[in-house]
Amino acid sequence: MKQLSIFTVLCLAFALQSNAQSKKKKDHQAIKSMCGCYEVGFNFAETFEYSEDESYVPSKVKHDKALEWVQLVSDEKDKIVMQHLLVVGKQDSPRVIKHWRQDWLFENTDLYTYNADNVWNYVSLPKERVKGQWTQKVYQVDDSPRYEGSATWIHENGQSYWENAADAPLPRREYTKRSDYNLTLRNNRHVVTAEGWVHDQDNKKIIRKEGATDVVLAEEKGFNTYKKVSDSRCLVAQNWWKEHGANWAKVRTKWDNVFAQKQNLKLNAKVDGMPLYAHLFSEDFDSSEDNIAKTIDAFISK
Repeated sequence: MKQLSIFTVLCLAFALQSNAQSKKKKDHQAIKSMCGCYEVGFNFAETFEYSEDESYVPSKVKHDKALEWVQLVSDEKDKIVMQHLLVVGKQDSPRVIKHWRQDWLFENTDLYTYNADNVWNYVSLPKERVKGQWTQKVYQVDDSPRYEGSATWIHENGQSYWENAADAPLPRREYTKRSDYNLTLRNNRHVVTAEGWVHDQDNKKIIRKEGATDVVLAEEKGFNTYKKVSDSRCLVAQNWWKEHGANWAKVRTKWDNVFAQKQNLKLNAKVDGMPLYAHLFSEDFDSSEDNIAKTIDAFISK
């Protein structure tokens, strides 16, 4: 077989690079399309149970609705930050609640993976493992870590989706009621649709003990729908972020400094009888950089 000319090789290399850039642009657009104002439907049902305890009581089926604003906080070439804000209460006197946050990082190699009982282990992935992939990093309402995983965005048949399985803490709807398991294995599928997007989940409720094999207590189906509505319906959330966004930027900076140490992380559930979000959400909380750092440091178990 004849050797390829230098010109042909260069053309092939240029074509591959162009395709990669085009693919990344589609990824970027798909992620950013999840921003805006949405009518959200939260739906969860326990599908299978494996407990040998005859008195086992499965979680109740959950159906909730909410109005949610997804704020684009940062839009960089390799990083997109989006903050979710719930709009609750009566239409004539709505309130805003800071909800979860999601960061998307391109070809990221640094992950904090959950390992039950408020412990996150630092993991460094090889560059070839994450080539062309995006890491979704999900944070709790106080911007402490929750779960994260890396996968490839797929664009085919007029649809864009991303799917990954990641270990995570119990969701709020569970940890206030259940103590018979200590980890959720979340299989997350984000699908961008014509109406908005869907967060499709197939979760496992797991009992994890050191030195023992994980035990699956039950399985759960989650199907959260985000239907796009006029941004004007979430104006109160947009204004809330303009007022409070700068303080939360300080919180993110402090957490970024913690994550930059690339060490395993264990967090205390409460300090002075309160969880971290209760401190940060308090109306009389001192939001200076020093006090934010001091407050978060108190939750990091030495």
